[in-house]
Amino acid sequence: MAITDIIVRGAGIFGLSCAWSLARRGARVQVVDPHGIGSGSSGGIVGALSPHVPENWNQKKAFQLESLLMAADYWAEVEGLTGKSAGYARCGRLQPLADDRAVDLAQARAVSATEIWGDAAHWEVTRAPDGWAPNSATGLVIHDTLSGRIHPRMALAALTAALAREGCTVVPETDAAGPTLWATGLAGLADLPNPGVGVKGQAALFDLDMRDHPQIFTDTLHIIPHADGTTAVGSTSERTWTQDEPDDALDDVIERARTAMPVLRQAQVIERWAGIRPRSSTRAPVLGHHPQHTGDFIANGGFKIGFGMAPLVGEVMADLILDGTNRIPQDFVA
Repeated sequence: MAITDIIVRGAGIFGLSCAWSLARRGARVQVVDPHGIGSGSSGGIVGALSPHVPENWNQKKAFQLESLLMAADYWAEVEGLTGKSAGYARCGRLQPLADDRAVDLAQARAVSATEIWGDAAHWEVTRAPDGWAPNSATGLVIHDTLSGRIHPRMALAALTAALAREGCTVVPETDAAGPTLWATGLAGLADLPNPGVGVKGQAALFDLDMRDHPQIFTDTLHIIPHADGTTAVGSTSERTWTQDEPDDALDDVIERARTAMPVLRQAQVIERWAGIRPRSSTRAPVLGHHPQHTGDFIANGGFKIGFGMAPLVGEVMADLILDGTNRIPQDFVA
């Protein structure tokens, strides 16, 4: 029987980030996933690391801010150890402003951002730059410097390589016994006493190299220039659906993106993607002691912000599992 301190079930972003935080502190970890690395919604193509609006501050927003500010050092360490790029960059984000009311609201939020973010990042209303910028009726955009991007599949591969350096591989099943961290996505969320739901998301990948430019958020769409020379656009948020695969709803996403950013009309769509993302009943991640498995733990419900939350999720779960220290916000407890 394999010797292990903790079994992590699930090789999505929460499972791998928790496994990495545990392993780098010396724990013997075994990651188990019968479907392989990133087989669920973590294996998508968008990778928008975008902050919550800096107002009506709460535990979830504060947790996400701390995690986003950790991201540069976190991914630099993983990349430095493995030589594998995660596709991370704190590239910033542009959002168009449709009218005077939107401009006034954005300027008010700039004041809130200064109060909440301090000098860590900036939110400002500015003229839309020439070239790579969304259509804006006012000619103005919000520019924030906190938003970043990551390439989901590259990030998972880099984390997997980092874990391998610590002797931890991802296996379909194990005969090891011991405490388990359940990071099993939609299936695990659906089994909770207060179950979450699946939300279908669809996205498209364009053959367009804008890797040195900021991400765009317009018409509810994220447009993300990736480090590998592609540009991702997504995604839908569908509470009901008839099939798990990409469908006609993605055609609308592609057309809206091309309307907002005409340069996309000259680019070829090279991948159409769909996945079912786990959303908890509170919309916040579900972290801590597992409510149904005595002695076990849970990290689930990343939904749309799993990659942005992952660095800090891994750390607080390692604190709890290895040291018994609970830094998990009350809003996140299962």
